[in-house]
Amino acid sequence: MRFGDDGPPDAEPDVVLPAPSPRFDRSVSEPYGSRLPWCPVVHPAKPRSDASGLPWAAATLFGAAVGGAAWALTVWARAYCDAGYDAGGRLTLNLLLPLAVGVGALAGPAALAIGRRLARPAPPALRRALPALLVLAVTFGLAWWFFATQGTLAGYPGDSGRCPASNVPPAWPGWLPA
Repeated sequence: MRFGDDGPPDAEPDVVLPAPSPRFDRSVSEPYGSRLPWCPVVHPAKPRSDASGLPWAAATLFGAAVGGAAWALTVWARAYCDAGYDAGGRLTLNLLLPLAVGVGALAGPAALAIGRRLARPAPPALRRALPALLVLAVTFGLAWWFFATQGTLAGYPGDSGRCPASNVPPAWPGWLPA
């Protein structure tokens, strides 16, 4: 009998439907005895996965914050040494702000994705630590590169007299090359 056909019940059916799968059995009781509408895709007592968007949002925000901090450090270094801080240099820095923040915001989740991919076969402790360490290394590495290339304009004539010819501020740690 076809769906919606009001023929006699003793007639031979045109289509034979398979028996319902026990996987989608409606007779299974829900937790605490409640009966919720049946849905074969999502079971309310069993989440589909334990994945959360929080690490992705945190990596994005952290990357954007590190990019903004790198830009602020670059502006400070140029202003302190008075190298490339004229009107054209300030315009360049203002145009670099959204770029620095945007690259940082993209680098954080990209590093997280690569770290998760690399850490799949690792033990659980390393599986949790590697993505976070990779996010830290990539974002701080990009921030250091941005400061080294844009904040310290080597050979640019600085007028303040507070910095050497390399235009690296004296407050910059000597063990970290710029």
